[in-house]
Amino acid sequence: MQSNPYLNFDGQCRAAFEFYAKALGATIDVIMTHADSPMAGDVPPEWRDKVIHAQLDVGGTKLMGADAPPSGEGCYELPQGFSVAVHPETPAEAERVFNALADKGTISMPLQETFWALSFGTLVDRFGIPWMVNCSRPM
Repeated sequence: MQSNPYLNFDGQCRAAFEFYAKALGATIDVIMTHADSPMAGDVPPEWRDKVIHAQLDVGGTKLMGADAPPSGEGCYELPQGFSVAVHPETPAEAERVFNALADKGTISMPLQETFWALSFGTLVDRFGIPWMVNCSRPM
């Protein structure tokens, strides 16, 4: 069994996934819009270009997402109660990833050495998604 995060956005999923691909050195597997789906005629014209499903490959792990409707069932809500954790292998890579994700975001805990990590920091990116960047100490 596999598990991965599925993120909801307020209409910015495409921009977020393009940003994550660059920041994480990842590959976008797919970005499908409502216009690309059999439901194209069932959504308002302004929603045809919104993302119904996106998938990013981050070192063999999948990050998925979509644009949630602004109201009604399954509507967009500000993310809370979780963080997406990434685990760069070196402090230098942790710094690069942290700084990239933090661009136009909010740093909660600056990247720093801790008792469990060579580098650890937390932030909320420009799209409202919380992240933890953790470069573990060798055991």
